[in-house]
Amino acid sequence: MAVAATSFNVTKILRCAKDRHPFQNGMIHAQSVDRLFVITGGPGAGKSALIAELARHGFATMPEAGRAIIQDQVEIGGSALPWADRSAFAELMLSWELRSYRSASEMPGPVIFDRGVPDVAGYLRLCELPVPDHVKRAAELYRYHRRVFLAPPWPEIFTRDAQRRQTFAEAQATCEAVSEAYLSLGYELISLPLAPVEERAAFVAERIQIRG
Repeated sequence: MAVAATSFNVTKILRCAKDRHPFQNGMIHAQSVDRLFVITGGPGAGKSALIAELARHGFATMPEAGRAIIQDQVEIGGSALPWADRSAFAELMLSWELRSYRSASEMPGPVIFDRGVPDVAGYLRLCELPVPDHVKRAAELYRYHRRVFLAPPWPEIFTRDAQRRQTFAEAQATCEAVSEAYLSLGYELISLPLAPVEERAAFVAERIQIRG
């Protein structure tokens, strides 16, 4: 069922959020983990547009690693690219996600991530590459809210570009791989509605407000 796009109060959500930092005294506090939310899924499923819409409404957000890494690597002539060196690409994504996590720990209120650490493990499995122990450890240590939003494959909005070279079938496979990664770590997946971005933003905001 579609959620009305006009009914969420970001100021109230931000005011009610817990703001303890995950890394106080070297420990990650469960109360802080509960304000870190992930939106995951395959490429071309509307995640980035949704993240931008949530940011427009005042939510703190963390951008996706993959697209920025590809842009940087192409610009400098690097080889850590998904069509050149997938293992190196995954390592850069992991570093990006850990840095994003630490940055989010300094922010009050809820923070919404465009992918998270478990996505790196899902990507490696998708590529039929081994998942190193340090990647597994990172996914276990750097936790997010137990409910993760999943942007399902949506052919009507799927497009390809210079950074997104996957076919729709590959996007579906990516969605399956990252879903399995989160489920294996005990997360619960909440599928986003196939609806306009304003309605998707209201859907996410409502569930952040009533998180439990």
